[in-house]
Amino acid sequence: MEQGVIDVGSLAGGIDLQATVESGQSYLWNREDGTMYQRDGATGSDAWYWTTVRRDGSPAVLRVRQRNGDLEWESTVDAERDLRRLLRLDDDLPAIRETAPEDDVVQSAYDTFWGMRLVQDPPFGTLISFICSAQMRVARIHSMQQSLRDAFGEAVEFDGRTYNAYPTADALAETTEERLRDLGLGYRAPYVQRTAEMVATGEADPEETVGLSYEDARKSLTRFVGVGDKVADCILLFSLGYLEAVPLDTWIRSTIEEYYPECDRGNYTDTSRAIRDALGGEYAGYTQTYLFHYLRTGSDEN
Repeated sequence: MEQGVIDVGSLAGGIDLQATVESGQSYLWNREDGTMYQRDGATGSDAWYWTTVRRDGSPAVLRVRQRNGDLEWESTVDAERDLRRLLRLDDDLPAIRETAPEDDVVQSAYDTFWGMRLVQDPPFGTLISFICSAQMRVARIHSMQQSLRDAFGEAVEFDGRTYNAYPTADALAETTEERLRDLGLGYRAPYVQRTAEMVATGEADPEETVGLSYEDARKSLTRFVGVGDKVADCILLFSLGYLEAVPLDTWIRSTIEEYYPECDRGNYTDTSRAIRDALGGEYAGYTQTYLFHYLRTGSDEN
């Protein structure tokens, strides 16, 4: 077993691990205690979180917890590099915050969840999980991904337990719409199956967008079945490194209505441009994520 400790004091802005992985930006992490997305707003937990990474085509379990102020991790591989990428540990949070507007709601969001970082999840898992996100609460989206793991993911033995890797595109392409509906995906089932088929056959790859201009990248992702502008923005922001992306979900549209009404331009593209500018441009997606988590956990609806 490989193990390591990352000194949180060495990270610009530190990290709040729980807020990072339970803030509605990732559905590819799990809590060992089984309470993922059941503790909205609570911070300071030292619970283990786990996900899987791939090395030479084979999955490996990566576990991490925040304890005594530091990040402790363990895996069957040397996974510190993976952890730094997945949790964007090299991002300079104070510098990013400097780009945000001084509005009270923005600063309250940053103060409340300071240390929350964006994730950089694997593209295929991000693509599928956000196709499943339409009209769903975060806990239900997460449970769908766990069902996909259990049904189609490769079993991985680690520390006396069996984990399931996130399924490959091949595995999901080979299943049926009926089987996916049986897992609770509903009308999203054909979208997931067809999108997996597109990736498995090489017809399209979400990583092909990397290097394109932001709006061209968003347009490219809408080739996938079940991916509109909002879902495309989520994939760009939480997987592909487009930190300016601002997904216009219900919470952000409410934020625009209440705090930035001048940004409502009547269509997705123009409203997106306006709110990106209002939230700081290059790192607008960071500010959006703080606002999303702050507003969502401050209500009765989780």
